[in-house]
This record gives sequence, structure tokens and C-alpha cells, in this order.
Amino acid sequence: MRRLGQLTRSFPAPARLLMANQFAINLAFYMLMPYLAAHLSHGLGLAAWAVGLVLGVRNFSQQGMFLIGGTLADRFGYKAPIMAGCLLRTVGFGLLGWVDDLPALIAASATTGFAGALFNPAVRAYLAAEAGERRVDAFAVFNVHYQAGMLLGPLVGLALLAADFRLVCTTAAAVFAGLTLLQWRALPARERRSAGAAGIGVTAQWRSVVANRPFLLFATAMTGSYVLAFQVYLALPLAAADALGSGGTAVTSGLFVVSASVAVAGQLRLTGWAKERWRPEQALVRGLVAMGFAFLPLVFAPRTAPAAVLGALLTAVVLLAAGAAVVYPFEMETVVALSGDRLVATHYGLYNTVSGLGITLGNLGVGALWDFALRHGAMWLTWTALTATGVGCAAAVTALAHGGRLTVRQPEPVASWMRGRPSDAGYPGDGRAR
Repeated sequence: MRRLGQLTRSFPAPARLLMANQFAINLAFYMLMPYLAAHLSHGLGLAAWAVGLVLGVRNFSQQGMFLIGGTLADRFGYKAPIMAGCLLRTVGFGLLGWVDDLPALIAASATTGFAGALFNPAVRAYLAAEAGERRVDAFAVFNVHYQAGMLLGPLVGLALLAADFRLVCTTAAAVFAGLTLLQWRALPARERRSAGAAGIGVTAQWRSVVANRPFLLFATAMTGSYVLAFQVYLALPLAAADALGSGGTAVTSGLFVVSASVAVAGQLRLTGWAKERWRPEQALVRGLVAMGFAFLPLVFAPRTAPAAVLGALLTAVVLLAAGAAVVYPFEMETVVALSGDRLVATHYGLYNTVSGLGITLGNLGVGALWDFALRHGAMWLTWTALTATGVGCAAAVTALAHGGRLTVRQPEPVASWMRGRPSDAGYPGDGRAR
């Protein structure tokens, strides 16, 4: 925690505020969303299709509108979309606790989704602009705050749920209301002089991003990594339920905790270790391979041996979280580098839209493969396919790097910006020399 505090304080005030904001955003989001389905089905008595519709609308309105959010951020500055997103989440989360008819619930769900589409690209583009040459480190610290909010949110929500679901929603809405006020008072307006949106129309702005072939190839190559990361919500819980029966629910909750804990505890050390030894594209490739290999232990764990499955699941989650922690900061840096520092938020918006589409299609494929493998007693097919996905993504990124499609300048070592001079050391206090 001391290292996290050191690194957080080393960034400019707007970057520190964005990191604190992301912690609060995830805290509020995850104190509510894990319990929404149960509220809709058991509390309000909605049919399963209606619950799926409400949840699906939220995901679609966020993933499908990321490009709009990024476009608005590049055209009007980053502060306004961040504030608007927080304000919309205030309204959406408040409504989810106090309405009970399906049309109103759908409207509330769409509002919360679009809110995320507004502030997510803007926050990342703003952070990249503030961090400058320290983007890899900034996104590493940012991800610790992100994961910490994800870790604590369900626990806070569970405590509030003991009183009433409306209290959960009201508290989450209050957090976003406070964030809206905080952005208005403390976040400087950040106009991007090099954003590239001035003097051109929206369609020209989009054509400029779509014409960036290296960026599109990279976004496509990385799509599989999002499919792999999402298996904490799909394939791994299915495996837990299949092998452990009713105990699978508790195991699934534990897997979420382990995943977030690995990211919180290991992100900074993993990023520092990777920076000292690898080029950015090498860190991406090796992190992707680790994410793919995370599923191999499940190939060899018999379904009839619950202890073996449990061990394989824990190993999978740890490797998956560690691989994702290595990938994330270099991935975010690469998006900025490939954008040429122009229309950064629009690039992030399209990147998130592509990955969201990939998650949808990938999960359909994983679900279909799971059903097929279950019917034929060949569960190894699912895990082998996921491993192959990680290896395939790594091979695609390697091909892009060897073809000169990824040109990322090596970030400055951490100690140089901590001490204000060139350094021959790694992260403060890590005991390692370069």
C-alpha cells in the first residue's frame, strides 16, 4: 500500500483524481450489479427472459455506445463526458431501486450503460494525456484502484443488502452524485490540442480512426484476451457448478475475490518486472500466453474429482489475473501510440466497442462449445479452445510487431520520475537493479 501511495502521489493532481474516481466508480457499480438479477427475479418477480433483457440492455447500451462517448470526448473535451456519465449513473442507479415496471427498468438500465460509454473513454484518454511518457505506470496504478473498487464493492453491497436493496441503489447513486460534484469542482477542463477533432465533422473523425489500419489490426488481435478474461463470469463458474454442485456458488464468489486480489497485490510489481526485462510488445505477448495457459490445468482435472477441479480453478484464476495485469498497461499505452496522439478518446471508444463485440461472439462460441463438450464427455475441448485463443492472440500480436505495425516507445523507468533524474533502478523499494 505504501508503494501504491507513493506512485499515486507522483502523478499530477488530475491523474490522481481520475484514479480515485475509478475506485469509487467500481465500488458503487459492484455494490449493486452482482445483486441486481436476484432483485429483479425474486424481489420483483420478473420472468427470466425479462431479467436477461434488462441486463442485456445495460451491456448493449454501454458496449455499443463507446464510440459515441469517445467521439464526444475528443470534440468537447474530457471533463464534460466524465461529469455527464457520473450524473447519468446517479439517475440510473437511483431508478433501479425505486421502479418496478419493465419499461422503467429498461430505461434505467440503458441509462447506466450509456453512462459508462460516456466516461470510460474520456477517463482513459484524460489519464493518458496527463501521464505523458509515464502512461504504462499510470495505467498500472489506475488498474490497482480499479480492481480495489471491484474487490470491495460486492462486500459493501452485501452489507447494505441486509437492510434493503433500495438502500444499495440509493448508496450507489449517492456515490455517483458525489463524484459528479467532485468533477465539477476539482477536475480541470482538459482540451486536447492534438486531439484532431477540430474543424472536421463526426463522420470524418470516424473515418480517420477506421482508416488507422495498424490500430484496427491490434484491436482485432486483442479481442480474444477479453473473451479469456470474461471466463471468470462464464466458463469457470460453469465448471465450479458442474464439479461441486451447490458449493459452486461459494467457489465462484471466491474466484472473484482471488482474481481482484491478485491484481491489487501484484499489478505494480508485475508491471515493474515486465518493464525492466521486456519491450512493450514482448510484455503483451507473454501476458497473453499466460492468460491462455491459465486454462490448461482444467484439461487434466477430472470432473469427478472436486478437489482437483478446485485446485485447477484457483490456478486458472491466478494465472488469468496475473496475465491480464501484465497486459493491461502496455495494451492501453499501445492504443495511444497507435493513435499518434490524435483522437485518443475516439480510438479508445472504438477499441472498447470492438472488444465488446468480441466478448459477445466469443461467449456464444464458448457456451455452444461447453454444451457440446458436456454432451460428449469431452470437457477438455472447451479448455483447449480457450488456451488456443490466448496463444492465437499472442501469435497475432507477434506478427504485428514483426511487421512493424506496433511502434511503441519504451517508457521511462519509474525511478527516474520518482527522483527527477535518470535512474538505474526499478520500482522504489523493490530491491532490484537493472
